[in-house]
Amino acid sequence: MEHDQINATIDANNAAVAAGDMDAILATFEPNGALVGEPGMLAKGTSALRDTFSQFIGMSPQISVTNHEIIQADDIALHSSTWKMSGKAPDGSEFEQTGFSVVVLRKQPDGRWLMVIDNPFGNHLVQSSPHEG
Repeated sequence: MEHDQINATIDANNAAVAAGDMDAILATFEPNGALVGEPGMLAKGTSALRDTFSQFIGMSPQISVTNHEIIQADDIALHSSTWKMSGKAPDGSEFEQTGFSVVVLRKQPDGRWLMVIDNPFGNHLVQSSPHEG
C-alpha cells in the first residue's frame, strides 16, 4: 500500500510537469524540498523549485518511468528509477533523453508522501570521466 502511494507521488509529479501545472508540481514536494536541476545545481525551497521548473516545463517534457525500485524505512523512502523523456529544445527541435533518478520522499503527518530531494541525474557520476589530480 505504501509503495502505491509513493509511486502515486512520482506519477503526479511527472503528470504535472507534462501538463505545465506549477501548483501541482510544487504540491509533490515538501516546502523545503530540493531538486537537482542539472548536475552540480541544486534548487532548494518553493521559490527556487518554481524558477527551475519554469525553465524546464518550457520544453514540454513528457516523462515516463521505465523501471523502478522503492526502499522504505519507516517514514523515509528512496525511489530509484530509470526514465525516458521527450520534448522540444529551445530551438524547437525534438529531443529524447534517458537517465537514472534518485528521489527521497518523506511520509507527512496526514499520510501523504512528498519529495524531499529529487535528483533526475543520479547516473552522472558513472557517466563522468575520472578527474586526474
